[in-house]
Amino acid sequence: MLPTDEPLSHLGPSLLLLLQLQLLLPPASAFFPNIWSLLAAPGSITHQDLTEEAALNVTLQLFLEQPPPGRPPLRLEDFLGRTLLADNLFAAYFGPGSPSRRFRAALGEVSRANAAQDFLPTSRNDPDLHFDAERLGQGRTRLVGALGETVVAARALDHTLARQRLGAALHALQDFYSHSNWVEMGKQQPHPHLLWPRQGLRNLAQVGDPTCSDCEELSCPGNLLGFTLLTSGYFGTHPSKPPGKCSHGGHFDQSSSQPPRGGINKDSTSPGFSPHHMLHLQAAKLALLASIQAFSLLRSRLGDRGFSRLLDITPASSLSFVLDTTGSMGEEINAAKIQARHIVEQRRGGPMEPTHYVLVPFHDPGFGPVFTTSDPDSFWQQLNEIHALGGGDEPEMCLSALELALLHTPPLSDIFVFTDASPKDAFLTNRVESLTQERRCRVTFLVTEDPSRVQGRPRREVLSPLRFEPYEAVALASGGEVIFTKDRYIRDVAAIVGDSIADLVTLPLEPPVVVPERPLVFSVDGLLQRVTVRIHGEVSSFWIRNPAAQTSLDFLFHFGIPREDGPHPGLYPLTQPVAGLQTQLLVEVTGLGSRGNPGDPLPHFSHVVLRGVPHGAELGRVPLEPMGPRERGLLAASLPPTLLSTAGPFSLELIGQDGVGQGLHRAAPQPCAVVPVLLELSGPPGFLAPGTKAPLSLRIASFSGPQDLDLRTYVNPSFALTSNLSRVRLEQNESAWGCLWLKVPDTAASDSVVMVTVTATDREASTVPPTHAFLRLLVLGPAPQDQLPAPVHSTDPVLTTTSPAFHLSTLVTPGRAGGGLVSNPWWGTVGAVLLLLGLASW
Repeated sequence: MLPTDEPLSHLGPSLLLLLQLQLLLPPASAFFPNIWSLLAAPGSITHQDLTEEAALNVTLQLFLEQPPPGRPPLRLEDFLGRTLLADNLFAAYFGPGSPSRRFRAALGEVSRANAAQDFLPTSRNDPDLHFDAERLGQGRTRLVGALGETVVAARALDHTLARQRLGAALHALQDFYSHSNWVEMGKQQPHPHLLWPRQGLRNLAQVGDPTCSDCEELSCPGNLLGFTLLTSGYFGTHPSKPPGKCSHGGHFDQSSSQPPRGGINKDSTSPGFSPHHMLHLQAAKLALLASIQAFSLLRSRLGDRGFSRLLDITPASSLSFVLDTTGSMGEEINAAKIQARHIVEQRRGGPMEPTHYVLVPFHDPGFGPVFTTSDPDSFWQQLNEIHALGGGDEPEMCLSALELALLHTPPLSDIFVFTDASPKDAFLTNRVESLTQERRCRVTFLVTEDPSRVQGRPRREVLSPLRFEPYEAVALASGGEVIFTKDRYIRDVAAIVGDSIADLVTLPLEPPVVVPERPLVFSVDGLLQRVTVRIHGEVSSFWIRNPAAQTSLDFLFHFGIPREDGPHPGLYPLTQPVAGLQTQLLVEVTGLGSRGNPGDPLPHFSHVVLRGVPHGAELGRVPLEPMGPRERGLLAASLPPTLLSTAGPFSLELIGQDGVGQGLHRAAPQPCAVVPVLLELSGPPGFLAPGTKAPLSLRIASFSGPQDLDLRTYVNPSFALTSNLSRVRLEQNESAWGCLWLKVPDTAASDSVVMVTVTATDREASTVPPTHAFLRLLVLGPAPQDQLPAPVHSTDPVLTTTSPAFHLSTLVTPGRAGGGLVSNPWWGTVGAVLLLLGLASW
């Protein structure tokens, strides 16, 4: 049954909880992008707030309707009057101490993709993507298309791309209630037809209908002409505002100075940004309800299991194996099978059962195909069919297989590589390192290298003792390990697989590197339940004194550039900090609900320590400032350019105290990398179809000095890609733009994902690591003709607490790189900006 325009009161008592919206939605700033916007308009509601609240509501609905096995069902009354938090939800459903880290990371991907719509060059000025300029029908088409892409990408098991498209869809949906006059028309519930495209949008203002009167003040409560026709405001100069039409309004809207002056947006509580600021909370209430509807629709289309995977609603990790299948690998393959079987049987039906399985075989000269599934029995059957066959000289295609696994493994996962050979494809080392950090995946190599073994694989030449260095580089970049062992020990060593996917936190060591004759010390705090110490290498003896560490108290982090002077102030996310660029670090503490006594005060974190990798030298200490309510665990730090002046990896350590004043110390499981240049890659404002050629945009900017760069491109699968930019020289604060053309063959599989990678390498400094940009694109099949059904689950809230032109030649702009990032950035690295035009339904 489709929603109607009936009053909200008939929907039952759960909806009446929305009356508590002002108390339970955390203050921030608004339909502005994210919590950073609080600096511009305190007391407002942001896109980030709306997205997270809606996701938590639907997650609680799922938990209420699907009682956990072996645990008592959740009760709605236990959550009444409390702020809805992911940590509390997970503790109630999966058990105390169950980590919500992956769920919060997935939700963060959606929220950042939502916010990026206000910054990306292919989306920030497109009226169809923000329901501006009376483009309401076109906006609804693009909204439904983005939700359709979310479903396709999720079914293709590319949940990163699915979350990016979901964020874009939610941004448009939420903007409708702020940018149109739906609230001013007296509506008390979401528009009934925005998410169901077969239903027409009625009572739309036409070209010749005047909609606004002139308003000379910042606040314009009475400037709309009547309340019977649906309209929205014009923003900027493209398209230009016709006579008599409303503007978006605010300081940065050029159209608002043209009669009729003023505007109607409800983005924030600030009259300087929002002429209809007095209706901001009403617009936020409807935007939240509509966002809950959108999440519920996705749950209906994907099913509970698929929806849970989309948002990683589980404390469990995935299980990813990369297996050498040459004839000498019999013991290793058997060890992998034993561990996989043990994990499947031990965790089946429980909260720690893996939700995603990946298997990639390799030998010489081949690798793959990749096998992905969410069914443990299918994974076991596929793994059980792998046997050690054939020969193949060392080295082999290990890194190619690992790259394939990384492209299909969810973020924040562990990947295990079983091999006895060095890599033949060592040229992929830097790219794989960068991909592990983009995916936040940890890679552990189990290498049964035995130089004394005379039988096994043949070797054409004497191999270098340094041939395993690529594995060590990838392990270091990812926070993993390289463990050398022998065949007879591999089954015991392989037992680390089960331990590693237990979602352990990392405790820093003092000193951070091994110093002969000096003990290594780590602090065990009161919030740890179990400690795992792993020692391997040439160890003659060791002594562990006072071991007492498993906990859900951990942290996530990302980087961003503040935008404070544009129409949508907020923090634009970066995947890596850039040398010479003022950068913000945003820390999200997870597991705050895991403290020993729930009545104890919340932990407090004061600063972060940055250490160089691998030598452990302290680079600096940066104070942390809380962002929003303490229970959300959001903290921010400003990283000055001098701290990031040298390209290279560094680790992050979080320092604080628990509720009773005892020290807390956590380390990020993998290092970060300061990249020498900003490299941004964005896709076309339209879907990819077989037999077409799609333009991609590339921007490169230097902030730390002269750069002479070579550019290379890669596509997976191997589609043809041409570029007008293969080399560029940049001075400090210079930018260059280029255009690439991706040819999608007629034989391209519909509803599949394409990964494009661009690499920039310094021609003069071989010690400077390359910079990589990754872009995911969706190849879509014909639009489905079936009508989207209404969701089978309730959509009521359970609780509320101008793209630059493509150039035929390279364009280098001197003196604009730094200023452009502040005033008019040319963004594009977040992901594919693909919009499904003309899709009748999804």
